[in-house]
Amino acid sequence: MARFEHIIQVNAADVPGLPVLTREQVWGGLWLRAFDPVYFVMGLNSADITRRTNYGDHEIIERILDYGSFKVKDRVILHPMKQTRVEVAESAGWPRCSATCIIEEPEPLSLFIRFVYEWDENAPSEADLDDEVRRAREQAYIATDLDTVQRIREIAGMSLE
Repeated sequence: MARFEHIIQVNAADVPGLPVLTREQVWGGLWLRAFDPVYFVMGLNSADITRRTNYGDHEIIERILDYGSFKVKDRVILHPMKQTRVEVAESAGWPRCSATCIIEEPEPLSLFIRFVYEWDENAPSEADLDDEVRRAREQAYIATDLDTVQRIREIAGMSLE
């Protein structure tokens, strides 16, 4: 499996005017991203939850994501207040892959989200990708994740008003 990861600082005391978010607010945003991803994913038309199962310490939801010209079935594993993990099975043109968001708090209110992407680099859909395309994919992950953190800030701001 190939892997790409990066980390985004959520709370930055050195940035004036940036509201300090709690772990609960960050988790609420990640939870919403799992249950209503349309707000977070550009080009996504709809998301239908087809199954939801609670196992006590974690929950699994299965979804069908509709992008218009194609659909993706995935499952999301939620460990409350800790992490979410999206898993997608291999399909034509799409490798088996996962995306994990981990909330890290090395000290109180010092919050970060670690984003970890893994995919089957031996899948047929990966065979023709050159280094430039792979770098572009990594940049797209970073841009999407920065947007996710911004949307979590917006959601947190709405709940404070």
